[in-house]
Amino acid sequence: MRVFSAFVFLISLLVSAPLQAQTTYQTEASHAAILDAETGEVLYSLNGDEAMPPASMSKMMTVLMVLEALEAGSLSLDDELPVSEHAWRTGGAASGSSTMFLEVNSRARVEDLLRGVIIQSGNDACIVLAEALGGTEEAFADMMTDRAHELGLTSASFANATGWPDPDHRISAIDLARLARILIEDHPEYYGIWAEREFTYNGIRQYNRNPLLGVFSGADGLKTGHTEESGYGLVGSAERDGERRIIVFNGMDSNAARATEAERMMRAALSDYSLYRLFEAGDAVDHRAEVFMGDTETVALRVASDVTAGLHRRARRDLTVTVSYDGPLVAPIQEGDVVGSLIVEAPDYDAREYDLVAAESVAEKGLIGRIGAAIVHMLRG
Repeated sequence: MRVFSAFVFLISLLVSAPLQAQTTYQTEASHAAILDAETGEVLYSLNGDEAMPPASMSKMMTVLMVLEALEAGSLSLDDELPVSEHAWRTGGAASGSSTMFLEVNSRARVEDLLRGVIIQSGNDACIVLAEALGGTEEAFADMMTDRAHELGLTSASFANATGWPDPDHRISAIDLARLARILIEDHPEYYGIWAEREFTYNGIRQYNRNPLLGVFSGADGLKTGHTEESGYGLVGSAERDGERRIIVFNGMDSNAARATEAERMMRAALSDYSLYRLFEAGDAVDHRAEVFMGDTETVALRVASDVTAGLHRRARRDLTVTVSYDGPLVAPIQEGDVVGSLIVEAPDYDAREYDLVAAESVAEKGLIGRIGAAIVHMLRG
């Protein structure tokens, strides 16, 4: 294996601030992630791939299932759904949990139930919607898990529609961020509900628990969560100057700590983290690979896909790009053949590998040339 370092000119242009001892965001959360909403690039992760108890943050998946049913026409905003005794007893006023205060054996419009879930975090509203779509809450939870996996949220495992503690109810911080991105991008006509500050139902006014709303400029969603098992968590999103970030954290020890962390992390997400576009698909890299038995001794390389790196601004100085391949390459080589990797590394950043392809074809030497090359190869060992 021959490894060649190539510090690309574009990268050198990104270096402007001296490296400090702390090269990434520091948090007391047990799990956290920052996502660039436009690209889906993970800018920061602390145990971000580890499945965790999400509490009410998993209600985003319940909402997505409802929005997809509305889009498919199997449900309408004006449909009135029955409030079962299970929904009332498990998630209503009798439960002592977050509730929309639905009355047992009453009926509620889907539009009101959506607001009840999003704004009031109503467990009763979640169960009413789950029973309408799945027959039972348990069946609906299985539907949630299956749909999450179809969407690539592979860490997800749902046991209920509410986020009520259960050892089988888990999802990672990064997958929660990706779920938020799906809600924002695929259902913009409903996204405004996440920013609504209050909702009154049955004569009872309740307020959105999201600590970013009305406090952090540009914040417009999404969902808080809290149980004894999970601690206090948040999925938040904000947009400034055309850039949107999604933050997720969990495991804070109080409501006040969550509010403080929400502002601090969102400020860092928008001010301290950037997505650096190092190469576009098809760009050449500053290295030619050696070729054995070819009619030329080297071949140009290009990247097969866009190469990006989401980094804290203090980590830019130590960003490196390395060309790696088993060399020399053996002719014949066809243009477009994958012949190596481009490795991007930086402090507090999971190294990424991108395919490198031959930028041109290289024919095999003729018989005499191959014999000569073989002799040279043997003499050199």
